[in-house]
Amino acid sequence: MRILILGGTTEASGLARALAGQGRFQPLLSLAGRTSEPRHLPIPTRIGGFGGPEGLARFLRDERMEAVIDATHPFAAVMSHNAAKACDDAGVLLLALRRPPWRPQAGDRWREVATMADAVRALGEAPRRAFLTVGRLELRPFAAAPQHAYVVRTIEPIDDALPVPNVIAIRDRAPFDEAAERALMQTHRIDVLVTKNSGGGATYPKIAAARALDIPVVLVARPEKPAGVTEVAAVTEALAWLDERHGRTP
Repeated sequence: MRILILGGTTEASGLARALAGQGRFQPLLSLAGRTSEPRHLPIPTRIGGFGGPEGLARFLRDERMEAVIDATHPFAAVMSHNAAKACDDAGVLLLALRRPPWRPQAGDRWREVATMADAVRALGEAPRRAFLTVGRLELRPFAAAPQHAYVVRTIEPIDDALPVPNVIAIRDRAPFDEAAERALMQTHRIDVLVTKNSGGGATYPKIAAARALDIPVVLVARPEKPAGVTEVAAVTEALAWLDERHGRTP
């Protein structure tokens, strides 16, 4: 069974490892190419876009793909919509592997907003020390609020993505540790965390650390994903879905 995994997440990596070496499946992992040094995984990997839904549908037909697993980031809305349309056009099975969003717990001080621009406004006019973990491509809106001091953590260098007077850039990647996250926030005297509701356990320690330190969190809500797509929340469920459909596709 030929499977295209749209990846870039912990879940995609876990699924790739689980399928590696299984003779029943022939998986191909596709990465967008936004990370210069992606982690090596034990299945064939392609890097780059497809050229919109039409290009993806053509790829699915040309490569005789029988199923697509959309395991992209919860905020990769465009890719998910492209996958839904391409699979519908090409007559290919589609499953979304989507981690559940984080839910507030007792002690959390969350302000949930719809967009990154809303997150900038939520910081207010008075100068604050903000810890940004929103990704390099989402930094530009914060340039409109240069009065704040920013600590920015990304996988890739931020270069000139945030042209403000006071910014500290940290390069690191998940998984993170709660004790280390608390220490980082204390060292930099952080008084607000700005992040996306990505869900999952790899980056949750920052949420737990903010709770422990009584630091407020500005949390950007997830974008809408395509409706009508079968969803699972765990790699084990995706494997069960594939097992059930193995041998049924034409």
